[in-house]
Amino acid sequence: MSSQPGKASSNGDANATPSPEKLIPDTESAPEGPIAPYKDFGDQDEPSQANKQADRPRHSYDLDGDIELGNVPLLPADYYDYDPRDDNSDSDFDFEDAPDPFRRDPPFSCTIPGFCAWLRGPTPPHIYHINPWFPRLQAAPANLIDRFVPRMGAKIGLLFLGLLFWIIVFFSTLKASVAGQEVLGYGQPTKLSCHHRMWNNATECRLNGDACQPFDDQSFAFRCPAGCAQAMLLEPYAIGEHEYNYRPLVVGGKPFRRDSANSGIYRGDSSICASALHAGMISDSKGGCAILRRQGARNKFETITQNGIESIEFMSYFPMSFMLTKQASSSGSSAAKLVECSDIRWPLFTFTVVVTIVFSMTVTSAPVFYSLMYFIVWFQVAMASDPPTSGYYNLVQTGLGRFLPGAFVGFAMYYFCVKHTLQNLEAHLDKTILWLGGCWVGALNTDTFDRIPLSRLTPHDIQQQPGALTALLSIIGFLVFVFFLQAHCYRRQGQLLSKLRLYGFFVLVIIILVAVPNMNLRIHHYILALLFLPGVTLQTRPSLLFQGILIGLFINGIARWGFDSILQTPASLLDGGKLGTPPPTINPPTVVEMNKLLFSFPEIPDHVDGISVLVNDVQRFQELKPKGASGVSDFTWERVKPNTEEYFRFGYVHLNALGGVWYEDFSGPSTWKADGNYFYPPS
Repeated sequence: MSSQPGKASSNGDANATPSPEKLIPDTESAPEGPIAPYKDFGDQDEPSQANKQADRPRHSYDLDGDIELGNVPLLPADYYDYDPRDDNSDSDFDFEDAPDPFRRDPPFSCTIPGFCAWLRGPTPPHIYHINPWFPRLQAAPANLIDRFVPRMGAKIGLLFLGLLFWIIVFFSTLKASVAGQEVLGYGQPTKLSCHHRMWNNATECRLNGDACQPFDDQSFAFRCPAGCAQAMLLEPYAIGEHEYNYRPLVVGGKPFRRDSANSGIYRGDSSICASALHAGMISDSKGGCAILRRQGARNKFETITQNGIESIEFMSYFPMSFMLTKQASSSGSSAAKLVECSDIRWPLFTFTVVVTIVFSMTVTSAPVFYSLMYFIVWFQVAMASDPPTSGYYNLVQTGLGRFLPGAFVGFAMYYFCVKHTLQNLEAHLDKTILWLGGCWVGALNTDTFDRIPLSRLTPHDIQQQPGALTALLSIIGFLVFVFFLQAHCYRRQGQLLSKLRLYGFFVLVIIILVAVPNMNLRIHHYILALLFLPGVTLQTRPSLLFQGILIGLFINGIARWGFDSILQTPASLLDGGKLGTPPPTINPPTVVEMNKLLFSFPEIPDHVDGISVLVNDVQRFQELKPKGASGVSDFTWERVKPNTEEYFRFGYVHLNALGGVWYEDFSGPSTWKADGNYFYPPS
């Protein structure tokens, strides 16, 4: 600002700028009449401040009313001429403002009033606004649309044509990929997830595995998605005398000879797709198809490391096994044809990303852009990128059924959070790279954040899963950095106190939920998105990125899994895990002969209804207490394969009120050696 005329300073300099005290008129010596407002006297031809303010549109960042003390303004006459959008500087990390004599920023203070004043931030607040780099280049696609399609009605029609083009190409391609993958002699392959197994566990397959029949003489074609190398056990799983966790469930598979079209023999409870990947029948990047043939009971499943997966060894027998092959032939024909198919999710994803980039660079309306992205990303996740395992029409039904409530929450997220970041945003390239790119990162959660070695935030998982503690510390460090970054920006914008009150309320609600008896708090990733979203409503580049990731996480959580409860029972959280109940105490067996044992069970506690015995991970005995009795009958077992070790585990059985049974934790494996000696598990 140029120097203003005023009284001469004490040293006689007539051009010196008067001190702030001199700007306040001396009412005793001043001539009578109205006090002229403070302004630059060199601009006599400029319109008055009131006219300037009336002629210019008001912005959301304008202060309400005139800030003055009596008749003496506290802000300069041209303050309201300032528009943050005229500032060519980038405000994302503008930690130090340019010198501004009219902005008051209270210093940090340890006193309560001083600290509260510091929390309120500077006056007037600094309003963040992203100023685009290369603005003409970023505005070029939208300007091109304006040039060739100037009418609003034509623009709306063009927008709907683009969306309709995506819908037709996406859904027709997806349907054709499902219908067109026929396997010779088998028809359409069965669609599996990366975790599908024919034998889930001993208790679900019931006595002697009868609920998992047939064991042999049956085959079917199957199709696996991409990314199955990361499918692993998340709860301890007993195989023989050991328990395994945080690794693919692949037992055996050592081939008899090198043959790219046929695999070795796998134990029947192995994960099918992980076994196919281990055998080289499918690829991790594209998935694929193969044929599974049940082989019945087998003895000795040897370990081998192939295609980045080390299989588990089990040197005893199991009633179900299978092999995999790529060769298919029709009935009555000896001609074989190799099975070929691939997961179409990545080609469809590439097409969808291109469409969303075009929309992002050409659509300037914040609500229209958000609605388009939400709709397209939703169905990409629900139908292709991370769909539930079901047929095409079931996917359409599930995706549409979850979309209506998901769209309502999506509107609420936009109205309360997203619009503050996207409105009046002219940096369309920043929006595309940061917001849209972050949204895709969150929406592809299975292929992005699920790769972090931290499956669940439980003490057991953090201690046992390799790399979990390091990952947790890294995540906490990153969240702390984001917290301080966003807190600094919210303070400068004058919103820190309101955000702290909001998150204080969130913390109070979480504490109340944790205190609910007989229920466990489960923070799903869609709930995490809802919790963090109010903290990223600034128009800064970091907020663009964080907000896009959170929107993508919400879409992934609901489109893939649906709305799950924030409070769940302990049993529903186990997912096959241990209950923490003590196993039964078993008396030493009687060796009847070299290959025969007799188990006599002690009295069973009153709250228990029966006892179950697993032999080689197969349920071989289950009996409930007779009415009025305190125990069950003896269990006699004869070795199935001579000179083969066998493994025994014991567990209590309970009756459900509505029918059926449930099981307490089974004991560790006791080993019956081939020489007849019986060993209990170490305590």
